[in-house]
Amino acid sequence: MSERPARRDVPISLPSTGEAELEAVRGPIESGWLTQGPKVAEFEKRFAERHDVPHALAVTSCTTGLHLILAAMEIGPGDEVIVPAFTWVATANVVLYCGATPVLADVDRDTFNLDIDDVLRRVTSRTKAVIAVHLFGRCMDMDALSAALPSGIEIIEDAACAAGAAWQGRPAGSLGRAASFSFHPRKSVTTGEGGMVTTDDPALAERMNMMRNHGASISEEQRHHGPRPYLLPDFNLLGFNYRMTDLQGAVGLVQFGKLDRFIDERAAMAKRFTEAFADINWLRTPTEPQGGRHGWQAYVLYVDPDGAPMLRNDMMEALQEMGVSTRPGTHAVHMLGLYRDRYGLAPHDFPGARDCAEHSMAIPLHNRMTEEDFDHVVRAVRSLAHG
Repeated sequence: MSERPARRDVPISLPSTGEAELEAVRGPIESGWLTQGPKVAEFEKRFAERHDVPHALAVTSCTTGLHLILAAMEIGPGDEVIVPAFTWVATANVVLYCGATPVLADVDRDTFNLDIDDVLRRVTSRTKAVIAVHLFGRCMDMDALSAALPSGIEIIEDAACAAGAAWQGRPAGSLGRAASFSFHPRKSVTTGEGGMVTTDDPALAERMNMMRNHGASISEEQRHHGPRPYLLPDFNLLGFNYRMTDLQGAVGLVQFGKLDRFIDERAAMAKRFTEAFADINWLRTPTEPQGGRHGWQAYVLYVDPDGAPMLRNDMMEALQEMGVSTRPGTHAVHMLGLYRDRYGLAPHDFPGARDCAEHSMAIPLHNRMTEEDFDHVVRAVRSLAHG
């Protein structure tokens, strides 16, 4: 058995924020304009330009962004939406929010993304859309998915982890009918909570713009700065309060200016992790998509149960004792109580998702990791190689 290193606490993730973000919120606070306003508008403009889309709309989270997309597409009762069985539960939940039926499809153990053959087995006459998740920042093969699907089925990107990522030279967020991104603190750039939806469809963008603000015909900023601020707007759509605050928009602008540097730093660390673990044959490391750019929201290993010296959960416990935080990649939706009981599902119904949930392991990867942190994580993982 390899000697285990002395404990050093290394968190799974830390947001990289500082004085610039603190200073950025001064403007909205001093102006008194705290809700959605000019900072959000500037953030949206820069995000759209970077992701090569004409429309970007800031929202309160990736979850509300996905819900907004489905609602604006008028997906509802009687409709089906295919989602991966290995994803954060929000991807499936948003379909239920609309009264539609989430139809789970299995995933590829190598990429953690949708298994296209299994997607096609789930398509019915009621299928309105597929939500393709770019899990952990690795884009789904959108060309293959688009070519395989029958015409008329929309592709929505769950790009929660994929700000700055790309597929075949095209940015995430420009690959489907619409997309939703996350700015949660575990993502590469953060606004605390927050998200962004993107689309190249002007009619859909206009509808989502109204629906994120209760269905109002004009925004609060337009009304207050217009000639008759005392008149309330008309409401012709059922909408929601999914507006991002200008405080978040100000922070987002600072963070977004660091996006490509953050991804480059993460990519360099990921490459070094992969090299450090190359001789451990029971540990599969994540790969860059050929012709694409990984967003590296997380570095997620796959522990081969046939060759590993111990179970994944035992590894996670041992690493925790050495101070190294880990997490399962995410969960298998069909094994969660809500979906298991509601649809009568069993673990073996989606074996790829089951295996990914039971054998994936995210290790620390973030922009505040020091050389000492990195070296400790490598030593800790390697110390498990002989049990």
